[in-house]
Amino acid sequence: MILIGENIHVISKKIRASLLSRDESFLVNLVNMQKDMDCIDLNVGPAKGAMEGVLPWLAELVQCNSNLGISFDTTNYQEMKKGFAVCQNKESAFLNSVSLDEERFSKMVDIALNNNCNLIGLTLSKDIGIPKTSDGRLEIAFELYEKCLELGIDSEKLYFDPLILPIGVEQGQALEALNTIKMIKESFDPPVKTIVGLSNISNGCPKELRPLINRVYAVMAYGAGLDAAIVDACDLELIRVLRMLDNGKPKSDVDRLYFRLADMVRDFSDIDDVEFNSESFQEQEIIKCAEVLLNRKIYSNSFTQV
Repeated sequence: MILIGENIHVISKKIRASLLSRDESFLVNLVNMQKDMDCIDLNVGPAKGAMEGVLPWLAELVQCNSNLGISFDTTNYQEMKKGFAVCQNKESAFLNSVSLDEERFSKMVDIALNNNCNLIGLTLSKDIGIPKTSDGRLEIAFELYEKCLELGIDSEKLYFDPLILPIGVEQGQALEALNTIKMIKESFDPPVKTIVGLSNISNGCPKELRPLINRVYAVMAYGAGLDAAIVDACDLELIRVLRMLDNGKPKSDVDRLYFRLADMVRDFSDIDDVEFNSESFQEQEIIKCAEVLLNRKIYSNSFTQV
């Protein structure tokens, strides 16, 4: 699985201030903190006014201080072009993102074609937003797929995002996103890939619960066939677990439980059939979390204590 660090994001007041002031020292520290990632997401938002030109500057900073790939993330077409202009490894870079918004689609696909980069497609449309069902998301993915292939985008370069919603806001949508990943992986020929912004699943949850929720959901998404994830690079246990799933070498009973949860999703099995040690508090927490994410139990901020 490709892991993309999410930790340079303009929504953070500190990061926004550092981008505005072009604080190299602060930002290089953030890059170094994400050194175990495969890529780093540079989310600079609309990049207007004093922020104009920040994306190519930031991309140069990343390239001078790491070997990380880059995911370019901006709503500004001109800024995206400038970012890719300085990118040294264009074919491994990500363009984040396109949707069925026709004006943005045509501009961003033009950049993707000119750079032969990976293209992230969002399963939403301007008219209906994010569909409530996996079928609705798949329909949008098909439409994007057909438009992209007609224009010459290689299907291997397409990464579809099912758009995870927070578990505390719309609990049933966690399962719909998992189902969407499975359906996308099974429905396209030639095949495409999938990606998620993982931290969205726990957005708004208590700080102490977020790592558990993110980790268990990532494991199940892995079982669904997830190819890439934008993640918190500071969550070292999450990174360890995902790398462990990739290398197939569990080191503990908890690791083996993660494998069983991934297999459960892959094989369309039932969580009631997943074996775990009921005397292990950690394994109990994982199972309770999985039950919530699968919409089998109602989410509350105290679900691990029930």
